[in-house]
Amino acid sequence: MLLNDFDENKDAIINPDMCVNKIDNFPEVTISCFSNKLFNSVLQTFDAKLIDYAHCAVGLNPIYEVEYKGQRFALFQSLVGSPLCTIQYEDIMAMGSKRIILLGNCGVLDKSIEDCGIIIPTSALRDEGTSYHYLKASDIIEVNKKYKEEFKEVLKEYGYPYVEGRTWTTDAPYRETKDKVVLRKKQGAICVEMECSAMQALCDFRKNEFFQFFYAGDNLDHSNWEPRSVSGGVRLDDKTKIMFLAFELGLKIINKNTKY
Repeated sequence: MLLNDFDENKDAIINPDMCVNKIDNFPEVTISCFSNKLFNSVLQTFDAKLIDYAHCAVGLNPIYEVEYKGQRFALFQSLVGSPLCTIQYEDIMAMGSKRIILLGNCGVLDKSIEDCGIIIPTSALRDEGTSYHYLKASDIIEVNKKYKEEFKEVLKEYGYPYVEGRTWTTDAPYRETKDKVVLRKKQGAICVEMECSAMQALCDFRKNEFFQFFYAGDNLDHSNWEPRSVSGGVRLDDKTKIMFLAFELGLKIINKNTKY
């Protein structure tokens, strides 16, 4: 099978450092989300400084430096889907990013998870193609290997409940059939999204630190699809507050790494 043809050689024909330049003093923590409305809602709260652009065929994607509680962060909007998300972060790593906190929206496979509820993934089903170019073939990848406890401290401090569990990463949201939802639930998944397994595989391969959490969107655990807050503009104030939890985690990560 093609997906078994993993090559451990890190030197490819085209490498990220051939396409972008290293940036001196790149911020220690990079923060990103997918929703354009959420990204702009957060960005407008800062006096942002442009660092550079991530380049792709659909146009230039700006990467900003922002300051939060006295610390510098990189901030950019990720592109949806494993191939675009990983290739863009490949470039940003080549610029100098050492670690990323990624906030994503997800569909829930357990209707008891509240709309906009916070989910911390602990593992991911690799139902996408990108991760197989960064990690040997397997059904599951462990995710969020660092900083779970620090993030739980943030959630406790700000009064946010959460759930932990396995996510289902898929390339094809229009192929989330009822039978597949039943099967993935039997395999332990509590939510579904499009990037987590690939981003963890990428960061493991490149020795970069990765942490992702989700806010719950649409409900697939029902006889009919329930969109709930899947649209970017719905409950935007709540989502913006959730985004700032990523910055609070970033502060803890910076403080932890400066101690050593």
